[in-house]
Amino acid sequence: MQNNVQSPGRYRDRTVEYAGVVGENLEIPSANPINYYEAINASDEIEKVIIDGKLFVPSEKELNPLVIIVPGSLGVGPNHEAHAETLVSEGYAVFVLDPFGARSVESTVENQTQYSFAASAFDVLATYKKLSEREEIDSDRIGAQGHSRGGSAILTAVTRKFADPIIGKQNSLKAAYAVYPWSGHQFLSPEIGETNLHSIIGELDDWLSVQQVEEHIAAITATGANATIRIVPEAHHSFDRQGEVYEVPEAKVAPEAPTIMITDDGSMIDPQTGEPSTGMTDFDAFVSALKNGFGKTGAHMGGIKDQPEIFSTDMINFFGKNL
Repeated sequence: MQNNVQSPGRYRDRTVEYAGVVGENLEIPSANPINYYEAINASDEIEKVIIDGKLFVPSEKELNPLVIIVPGSLGVGPNHEAHAETLVSEGYAVFVLDPFGARSVESTVENQTQYSFAASAFDVLATYKKLSEREEIDSDRIGAQGHSRGGSAILTAVTRKFADPIIGKQNSLKAAYAVYPWSGHQFLSPEIGETNLHSIIGELDDWLSVQQVEEHIAAITATGANATIRIVPEAHHSFDRQGEVYEVPEAKVAPEAPTIMITDDGSMIDPQTGEPSTGMTDFDAFVSALKNGFGKTGAHMGGIKDQPEIFSTDMINFFGKNL
């Protein structure tokens, strides 16, 4: 799961200005659970980590709506920064999260198991919790936008079986925008409560399974949730940035691998045996997928024609309607 080329240097060490607003560095107390079970059941025992990012507040009014931007497998890139600038110019406070810097990770393109997908989702909830306490942020109007691996994090973070034990049943993101997310991990009980969810994905995306994402959103919708999906014709992964479509040869993906279903307590179900395991990890699942011939190397990315504009309009309309 790939995004644009990462900006030079660690994000927190740069002076960054979007739409005339200079970003404020913020630290977020998060954690490194090894899997969903640990995140849900042993939050006090999980290895802790302090991640960081930058907050941009365009208005001095007391209660600003906020969008948390969560990057994908190369960390904060030019496309995320461009979207942040657009949203700030539209009047939203924006927090650009850097989940990689504090973990000394540069890329997960070749290895998605350097830290768990559960940790990525935990990051989102930890960020929500921290920023909901800020006096200039309207805690009832916090949304999140995640790209690729970040989109996966968003989908898990809004799932109540995961979120309730971490941030409490009374708290939730108001809006969740899952951008070409990987849906290889799905809870058997996918309720998202009052969150408004929208996913956008290219029909030619070969980093992941478009059908898997469709089925994930359909399962969420079946619970009575407000969840929608938009499939952009002729679009590849990272179609939100302008650039000819090209292959990333080092990308290691398994779009046809079986979905790993997750029980209410966070146990991952082995698709070969059908048995849930409290100790199963992402690494175990990916190794199994590779052994069974589902892995492949190389995938494409890029946005052509009016695809970046389609994305930007969709993004603005979604948050305008829901925040």
